[in-house]
Amino acid sequence: MEILNVKNLRKTYVKGFIPKKQLVLKGVSFSLQPGTITGFLGGNGAGKTTTMKCLLGLAFPDSGEVEYFGQKELTSQIKAKIGFLPERPYFYEYLTGMEFLKFYGQISTKLKKHDLNQRILSLLERVDLIHAKDKALRDYSKGMLQKIGLAQALVHRPEFVILDEPMAGLDPDGRYYLSELIKETASEGTAVFLSSHLLHDVEQLCEHLVVLTGGNVVYEGLTQKFLESMNPSIDISYVDSGVGKTCSVPKGEALQLKIRELLKSNFDIMEIKENKISLEEAFVNTALRKDS
Repeated sequence: MEILNVKNLRKTYVKGFIPKKQLVLKGVSFSLQPGTITGFLGGNGAGKTTTMKCLLGLAFPDSGEVEYFGQKELTSQIKAKIGFLPERPYFYEYLTGMEFLKFYGQISTKLKKHDLNQRILSLLERVDLIHAKDKALRDYSKGMLQKIGLAQALVHRPEFVILDEPMAGLDPDGRYYLSELIKETASEGTAVFLSSHLLHDVEQLCEHLVVLTGGNVVYEGLTQKFLESMNPSIDISYVDSGVGKTCSVPKGEALQLKIRELLKSNFDIMEIKENKISLEEAFVNTALRKDS
């Protein structure tokens, strides 16, 4: 069963001193499966935040449908299955890390005290904050707050979690710990919906993508297929009369024709290497195509 199914979501805002309607979402549709990590990409103003607000019941679409676990109504029972880390989370800074997670754990789970404590200690270990569990949040760094925020989003073992810029402000060690926890969460069957401008992290983490441009979904599917759709070229290194040369050709039939041509000319082919395109380059190319 699909965790989330979004159908033709449209949303308009009225803005300006002289009220003017602005269509932000123009028929957004996508779905999420259990146990997957899906990257949600889009430039500033693409509609990502509005989409996430509609998913969480914080904004109401003009039209379209959102189904959660096969149900159309966002009931209290459905909300209990969802975790959320906003881009700018609010923290009760006078609480310690342990107290903060206990507070959210007590209002979002039915775990017994001992089991909840074990869950919290496990999460603190996973985000490398066990040493700071008794420290007040006011004394946490930005990166530490980001880590405790993710732990809070996962404390009740949600079946669907939305993460908005979870890697923001983290050093390489912090990004590693959070990446591993996100992977582990998905391996347990949770659907992870991750929005981030750090596309290298998205490329490493996300098997699936939903790409939003100008309020429209321009791609939904496997990350690898999205990269391959950019038609990266192939470099062929060969020897011509003792001189090393390289030529670039597109993948597919053109590559096969070029290889046959070189072999027919008795050139020695030394290497065939794909020029891999990064997710960042692919995303920029997609945005440029849409704008042109």
